Amino acid sequence: MNNIYSLFIKAFAGGALAGISLSEGNYIFMLLGISLLWPASKNPWGGFCWGAMAILWSHKWLLSLHPISWVGISSNLSLPITIFIWLFCGVFGGGLVFIWSALSGFLAPGRLQFSKLENKFIYAVLLSTIWGLSEELLSRGPLFWMGVGPSLLPQDRYLAGLARWIGSGGLASIHLLAGWWIWQLSIAFQTRKKAKKFIILGFAYFSLAHLIGFILLLDSPTDSLEKVAMWQTNIPIRQKFSQEEINALPSKVNRALTEAFEMNASFLIAPEGTLPLDRSKIRDYSIKFLSGGFRKINGSLRSSLLVFNPGEESFSVVLDKSRLVPLGEWIPALPNFLKNGLSAVGGIESGNPSRLLDWEGPSFAGAICYELSNGKAIAKAVNQGAKWILVIANLDPYPISLQRQFLSIAQLRSIETSKNLISVSNTGPTSLIKSNGRIDTLLKPNKEMVQLVDLELNGKKTLYTLISDSPMIAVILISLICVLRLLKYGLY
Repeated sequence: MNNIYSLFIKAFAGGALAGISLSEGNYIFMLLGISLLWPASKNPWGGFCWGAMAILWSHKWLLSLHPISWVGISSNLSLPITIFIWLFCGVFGGGLVFIWSALSGFLAPGRLQFSKLENKFIYAVLLSTIWGLSEELLSRGPLFWMGVGPSLLPQDRYLAGLARWIGSGGLASIHLLAGWWIWQLSIAFQTRKKAKKFIILGFAYFSLAHLIGFILLLDSPTDSLEKVAMWQTNIPIRQKFSQEEINALPSKVNRALTEAFEMNASFLIAPEGTLPLDRSKIRDYSIKFLSGGFRKINGSLRSSLLVFNPGEESFSVVLDKSRLVPLGEWIPALPNFLKNGLSAVGGIESGNPSRLLDWEGPSFAGAICYELSNGKAIAKAVNQGAKWILVIANLDPYPISLQRQFLSIAQLRSIETSKNLISVSNTGPTSLIKSNGRIDTLLKPNKEMVQLVDLELNGKKTLYTLISDSPMIAVILISLICVLRLLKYGLY
């Protein structure tokens, strides 16, 4: 009974530490949290508690959705719906860790009987890489925002440099292994076993990983440079569709365009959803204008990145949002009171999954809001010729903690692809991130401003953009064969 009690204490404590790491940006907490995940995962329900706690803590910004009466939801239903969304995410995350924990027991029910350190390590490599590959695959679907991989940033950019070879999923695997090492180290101290060799090997591997990551980040070429203006509009989403804001929008757009023109910017970028469907009062663009907005095609509504050229009243090129927010922008058939989802503009349909946009300026990989978490799609666009990454978003009314998560993921996308990344968001974060993951410019949140930045362009392709998750698949196959052989011949 005491063992079960201790296991669940570790599960809840470890999950809370991981959630704090994802929420506050302290990756040391993530390592400690994962070190508690390993013993907690001996029981799949312990794994469930760890995963649920991690998601509930790191995604508590979802509660900021309330009140949602401004999108047509009854005030009586606003809080229950918001809490349901938050709890659903926690249960979903817990379920995934439950499956991982159950799989670990299925692959090696006697895993605690491994006596040789090298055998334990092979088993840990297998489970860690399965976790990393799972994150990589989940990031391509709608029910994923942030996993273990990006939690290194912004604190440990050099270790994150390995993402140029192994991507976000590979970094998650390294996190799992580092947590396993801390767990094994604590066992060695508790049992008074000699841990000197274990400590030396751990620090040696960790130091080597940092050195490789540092060297990889040194290779950040620049082929050309563009002067780009970023416009942080700072229009609260709960006021955006008021008549007062709608009437004021044309003058705000013209003012921002004029300011960017006077800065000698090549083009101006505005965040997600800036322009409404009716743009008849917004015209006479003085420079190229890339803005989030809405359009209709064959009767369906799209959230898009629209490109306007000087002297043209309509957009010339468009990139539609492909990955829609469940409930927020897309929902299955539900009762009438939810027929438009939790979006003020109603139901939205997805566009072409390709994230590459060729236009009169330098081609880029574009992401709208939480499409940023799909590293594979952005890497594919880079492999097809994108020379930089553009992310437009609207993170209002969410708190600063979500902006921190957004920046961490943006840094990781930049490192994976060796590309400059510009993020333009309504209330923040609006930033320029260099191709080595360093944040060059970051505007103060919740403040309207236009900022000029130097965007560096390059046509480099990293190993990750070329072969994606192939290294993780290879590691899983090799380590699985080794573990099965150990179990078959009883080499514990």
